[in-house]
Amino acid sequence: MAEVQDVSRRDFVKTAGAVTAAAAAIPHVEGAPFIQKVKAANEQVQFGMIGTGSRGDYLLKHLRGLDNGRCVALCDVFEPNLKKAAGTIGNNPGTYKDYRELLARKDVDAVVVATPLYLHFPVTKDVLLAGKHVFCEKSLVFKPEEIHELRALKNSRPNQVLQTGLQRRYSQFYQIAKQMIDKGELGQVTHIRAQWHRNTVARDPWNRPVPAGLTDKWYNWRKYRATSGGLTAELASHQIDVADWMFGSAPEYVMGVGGLDYIHDGRDIYDNIQLIFKYPQGQKLIYTAISSNSHLDLLQATRQEFGEVIMGTSGTIEITVGDDNHPSIGMWYREPKPVSAPVVTEAGKKKEDVKAGATMTTAAASKGLPLLLPKDALSAEDSFLAREAKFARRWLYTKGIMVPEEDRNPVDVELEDFFECCKNPAGKKPKADLEVGLHDSTAVILSNLAMDEQRRVHFNEIEKMGRGAAKVS
Repeated sequence: MAEVQDVSRRDFVKTAGAVTAAAAAIPHVEGAPFIQKVKAANEQVQFGMIGTGSRGDYLLKHLRGLDNGRCVALCDVFEPNLKKAAGTIGNNPGTYKDYRELLARKDVDAVVVATPLYLHFPVTKDVLLAGKHVFCEKSLVFKPEEIHELRALKNSRPNQVLQTGLQRRYSQFYQIAKQMIDKGELGQVTHIRAQWHRNTVARDPWNRPVPAGLTDKWYNWRKYRATSGGLTAELASHQIDVADWMFGSAPEYVMGVGGLDYIHDGRDIYDNIQLIFKYPQGQKLIYTAISSNSHLDLLQATRQEFGEVIMGTSGTIEITVGDDNHPSIGMWYREPKPVSAPVVTEAGKKKEDVKAGATMTTAAASKGLPLLLPKDALSAEDSFLAREAKFARRWLYTKGIMVPEEDRNPVDVELEDFFECCKNPAGKKPKADLEVGLHDSTAVILSNLAMDEQRRVHFNEIEKMGRGAAKVS
């Protein structure tokens, strides 16, 4: 937010009213940043984790700060990962190389599945069959037949929680954006543009040095079609879910182009993909993921790699989720009213002698305003000092001196919410539930098919795919 914006207090309150109203609708507790409290063991969900590689260890760093769950068991077939994960969580959990031993433990209430993608379904299936709740990272499944089998299995076990790792659903910024859309503040939302661009020339997280005794195909599994959904599964799935959520439906069809053009290290997944999704009311998601440049042309170029722009007839939202080092950002731009351009004539000629092929219109660009979080929303219950503090924060936002920041990383929120669902499965449901996860996995599977077969793939095709293999154990 480098650009200086001169907005008076009165104008700011008027312009930001819609954002404030949306923010006020999201629950928030005022006060100091989150501080872990010690709870009795019977108030905690005892959980295990299967798969403690890079993603699993990342989740454990967040799980160790939560007070409503306690890690009692870890499982990984690769001993170095297992030892590192035990050190990360730091409470001396049991460790296993065979996940069936972990599932046999009576004190494990829930399981976090962070295995490679091709193992998501078989492990999740066994977790459900063992009678435990499950949090599975995206993509929820890998093959078409797994969509049908997992749906049937989970629906036969309504008292068990299944949550998918799609953390944008748990971000206050994205919740505010959705509420603004539903309230009509952006007019008719017609297009979403999303990207996840990386430059892997200097460092490729998918091409790690292979430890002795292992193979590249086993250790760097994301590079190979037999075990990975490539860029579509690992990156695009997050942002396809955002579009489904904001548009309020799944797509009708997808078309796209993928290429293995710039990275030649033995991989057989695409190193760049471009996708177009068409939704029932004519809306489009235009998506791109490349591996040769990380520039993000949103949010005044203050961030890199990933973000979304949500475009409506009355306004636009530019948004990106945060990580451990960068906060989430959301900016709102009002759609300016066009102004007719003056007709320019040559000296000595009458106005009626000049003919134009089209009417030109122009307008000044809208100044971006930050999406306001619940803590910035004005309330009739605020004290004088609290209201003045909020006005001061909001004024600083417009000057680019501060940006609104969520109190907590959405990853923390989604994991904590999972444990709350486990404690009350009949009364509390995940925001990223079974159907959200399966719709997202369907989009991944069909998008890769569209690029492979170079054709338009309709989403109803999934209903006939893999049916012969579906059964519930």
